[in-house]
Amino acid sequence: MSEPKKYSVLVVDDETLNIAALSNILSPEYTVYAAKDASAAIAAAEKYIPDVILLDIVMPEMDGYATLAELKRSEKTKDIPVIFLTAKISPEDEAMGLSLGAVDYITKPFSPHILLKRAELHLLLKAREDELREFNRFIHKPV
Repeated sequence: MSEPKKYSVLVVDDETLNIAALSNILSPEYTVYAAKDASAAIAAAEKYIPDVILLDIVMPEMDGYATLAELKRSEKTKDIPVIFLTAKISPEDEAMGLSLGAVDYITKPFSPHILLKRAELHLLLKAREDELREFNRFIHKPV
């Protein structure tokens, strides 16, 4: 019997302490990759194709909104669920993030338990979408 797949999470935050805290929370359950800026995040997403991305909004050079837009433009990364994890707490910021294609929006400070539950939920949803995509490919395969 094969061991269940260990999902991967890409954490994107310009603060080293935030990356360390998130890695500490997530690493018992998930393989964790980290990036400190948008260009490193995009490169890591394309290299590792993580199962979910936790993305800060406030970062130097390119913010999380622009990073998400870049991820959505790439054929390799467009289907990776992105959860914003940010200190931006206004309803307008949340609406903006969700309208750009984020699957969820969590504000800092966050509850580790809630973060884990939301990550688990979006990983389950992604697994089901992947299964449906594979099933559709199978039934539409030329005979």
